[in-house]
Amino acid sequence: MDETIRLIQMAHEGDKTARDKLVVDNVGLVWSIVRRFSGRGHELEDLFQIGSIGLLKAIDKFDSSYEVRFSTYAVPMITGEIKRFLRDDGMIKVSRSVKELGAKAGAARESLSYSLGREPTIEEIAGELNVSREEVAASLEAGAEVESLYKTVNQNDGQGICLMDRLEEKESAEENLLNRMVLKELLEGLEEKEREIIIRRYFYNQTQSVIAADLSISQVQVSRLEKKILKQMREKL
Repeated sequence: MDETIRLIQMAHEGDKTARDKLVVDNVGLVWSIVRRFSGRGHELEDLFQIGSIGLLKAIDKFDSSYEVRFSTYAVPMITGEIKRFLRDDGMIKVSRSVKELGAKAGAARESLSYSLGREPTIEEIAGELNVSREEVAASLEAGAEVESLYKTVNQNDGQGICLMDRLEEKESAEENLLNRMVLKELLEGLEEKEREIIIRRYFYNQTQSVIAADLSISQVQVSRLEKKILKQMREKL
């Protein structure tokens, strides 16, 4: 088992030593992101503390059952925490190199989407650009526009509609927990192959063709199985 995954599992079980070890092991990752926000009117040490909060959140929320490297998952969490801290000072500026990489990553994503017939993974974009997955994740996150909740996004009978008007009501913690419990129960009620198809389709975002090749069946069979499984899950609900 990967050492990082082992430490994360121990941290999730309440092992503070393992959690502290993960923080120490990823100090360099936090600093690499913090330096991209230098010159914003804040001390780098302060931004490091904020970024460390994002790292701790990534450790606590990381799901080791998904085939994603922890560092790839942690980068947008750390970056997002710093961006939220800086938003009170207005639109965040990022370095030219990060902007340029973000533009290249966006272009590569569009190109790969066309050639692959699906949304490419961060790893595939990184391979196309010959850079690390962490750099791609950071550039895409840093390039996201910070919008005002009250910016007009649409007109309806002459009335301006703001982003705030289009936000869905936030789910309660109880609702979220209940949804997770129901989904877990539904998945556990499936046969092994059925569960694998649903997880790969809706958690890993894999195409039916990819799944068919791995399971040595046709794409048509995967499509029929998927429809059948979803129908069964809906009936149970």
